[in-house]
Amino acid sequence: MDFTIDPDTVAIAEAVLRFVEREVLPLQQRHHDLLGSERSLFDASGRYVPEALALRQQVRKRSAELGFYTLFGDETLGGGGQGAQVMAHVQEVLNHRVGPAQPLVQTVVLPSPFTNGLSPVLRHLKPDIFAQYRDDIASGDKTLCFGLSEPDAGSDVFGMQTRAVRDGDEWVLTGTKQWITNSPYADYAMVFALTDPEAAARHKGGVTGFFVDTRASGFSVPRIINTMGHLGGDTGVIVLDGVRVRDDHRLGDVGHGLAVAMDGVNAGRMGMAASCLGLARWALDQAVDYAKVRKTFGVPIAEHQAIQLMLADSAMDIYAAKTMIQNCAWRLDSGRSANAQVSMVKAFSTEMLGRVMDRSIQIHGGMGLTNELRLEEGYRFARVMRIPDGTGEIQRRTVARQLLTGQADL
Repeated sequence: MDFTIDPDTVAIAEAVLRFVEREVLPLQQRHHDLLGSERSLFDASGRYVPEALALRQQVRKRSAELGFYTLFGDETLGGGGQGAQVMAHVQEVLNHRVGPAQPLVQTVVLPSPFTNGLSPVLRHLKPDIFAQYRDDIASGDKTLCFGLSEPDAGSDVFGMQTRAVRDGDEWVLTGTKQWITNSPYADYAMVFALTDPEAAARHKGGVTGFFVDTRASGFSVPRIINTMGHLGGDTGVIVLDGVRVRDDHRLGDVGHGLAVAMDGVNAGRMGMAASCLGLARWALDQAVDYAKVRKTFGVPIAEHQAIQLMLADSAMDIYAAKTMIQNCAWRLDSGRSANAQVSMVKAFSTEMLGRVMDRSIQIHGGMGLTNELRLEEGYRFARVMRIPDGTGEIQRRTVARQLLTGQADL
């Protein structure tokens, strides 16, 4: 197989980078006093301050004007229709160039399929209903969140307790969603609820998706969930207290919500893996450059075998992840089965980033622990990424089941 990146894909990635370097990073630098510290970035409740939200919206809308924000949206939704191979390359290149902790870049210039933009989940909304919301979503003016996880239902989705009960032409949603990215800021939510608890108890469907306006009566986000030492963030808890949703705002058929949800989950896992690959390359670059200039015992530390081994291990990790991602993206674009591959890629890439970030911090010594180099932020990000969209252990469970049923197609 030839995984040479074609010229069109290279051109797309270069265009995205030009936009980021000429417009986004300078904007971020001009507002460094606001964006450069979490003390000013978040309010007392842990939410982004209004000024930060306005800047993020400004970047989203400019990215949409240039065609980047909807680049990976399905063509049936009016998106660019670019496939998994293009997405993987662009995310890798972008994150390699800018590194971690860029509040106006990551998930802003190129949206997460869970939170913003033309999410593949929206393909399951009735065309006439989607048309009412499309322009606001595609322009970056309005954002989304993806409400699947609950306090007792993460990877075990059939442990879900949120209920949707039919009442004439409406459904009434009651329950709690947790770990929901962008929920404190979203204009619309893609919410999944039990509509047939007995079927769900047998693991035979029973879950249905709904497109919900977050301004609806009974919809609230009472708190932010701060993670890994952060003072705020974008992950929150959603409470649904008798939220009414019209039946024409259903996402797909009644009882088939999990198949709908997986459209977003698989796209999210590939994007996450490619982002981790780019960040790992960034971290290795930092380690190589530092090893060449930092001296101990009269020579650059790059001359010490212990440092060389860590650099080599990181390079091997990165090469393995890149090869896996390229192969998996090719499978997806070719229409081949890739359930096991997506799970392997998600688990390996997130764990790989943790190892590479850890080695880079070790190579930098005390400097690696400082906030100014952003390595510690990259390490925290890597640790967090091992859990969302299915933990590494759940991904291994999926791979094992595919092997045991003869569906892995390795």
